[in-house]
Amino acid sequence: MSNRHSVLYDPDGRIEAEVPLDRTTHERLVRAVLAWSDTDVPRPDDYEQVGLLLAGATRAVADDVRTLAARLPEDDGRRLFAEFVVGQADDYLARPSRTLLRVRDRARTLRALYERLDRLHDTAPAAEATTTASS
Repeated sequence: MSNRHSVLYDPDGRIEAEVPLDRTTHERLVRAVLAWSDTDVPRPDDYEQVGLLLAGATRAVADDVRTLAARLPEDDGRRLFAEFVVGQADDYLARPSRTLLRVRDRARTLRALYERLDRLHDTAPAAEATTTASS
């Protein structure tokens, strides 16, 4: 039996926008990474693999946070804080994840983005109502 896979061409990101992330798996990975001690960590080349997995999830969640934050008024504190968290995520993603510290940074960043996403989801209807009322 051969392993077969397909590569999808999706330059507009439509598939990604419609397919939800497996949040439970990502949260478990974050907890596992943050629970690693200095003595039971994986090999250095495994850091990079875990870091890549976290990076993919982080980018997707950051995009969702950006989208929801953009619906809020520009001077809204929730929007400003969301933009700050996304900016930090961009900074952490720009660095390679080849050490335990860097992988933990990515795990913490993903956790912070999910927390911000939850808070923005709670405010999304209010933001949409404000936008509709002002039109």
